[in-house]
Amino acid sequence: MKRPLRYYGDPVLTTPARKIEHVDDAIRTLAEDMLETMYAEEGIGLAAPQVGESLSLCVVDVPRDSDRDPDGNPYNPDLLMPLVMVNPDIAWASEHQESREEGCLSLPEIRAPIRRPVEVTVRWSDLDGQLWERTLRGLVARCVQHEVDHLNGILLPDRMSPVHRIALAGRLKRLRRAAEKDLRTAAQSR
Repeated sequence: MKRPLRYYGDPVLTTPARKIEHVDDAIRTLAEDMLETMYAEEGIGLAAPQVGESLSLCVVDVPRDSDRDPDGNPYNPDLLMPLVMVNPDIAWASEHQESREEGCLSLPEIRAPIRRPVEVTVRWSDLDGQLWERTLRGLVARCVQHEVDHLNGILLPDRMSPVHRIALAGRLKRLRRAAEKDLRTAAQSR
């Protein structure tokens, strides 16, 4: 089931997510719903807080054609998509970083260059409780870092340069006001 997205200004997005102690049917359903929502919104990653659940869960599905080096070789050739990551943790990040434009489903129409490590080692559990540790590269590494930021209550504007934050201040303010209005309307209708 597609779930409604939460937008910039909603407090759930800036609250660090709770660790998942046990994967049950509710967590599996949430992961399925998150995948459906991500695909419907044409995203490549989604964190549980973006659908209003303050839980340490994210999904990632980077198209293989979008994750290749300049010679056309896949950065993560044996990685099966989609990834469902329970309690993901970045254990290591490369010193080498690059700046690439990023967007976010919770900040529609906002894009900015964000500097991130080009490689990260991530530890997570899957929905069956199996533990994974992988060094990720390219767009998958960037996407996972973005989603882990969400789980830690860090949003795209927190990673932007001050110049970009100032340039986007008007749009960010409008998004925040719209989200606050939606939250008030939802609270009044209860």
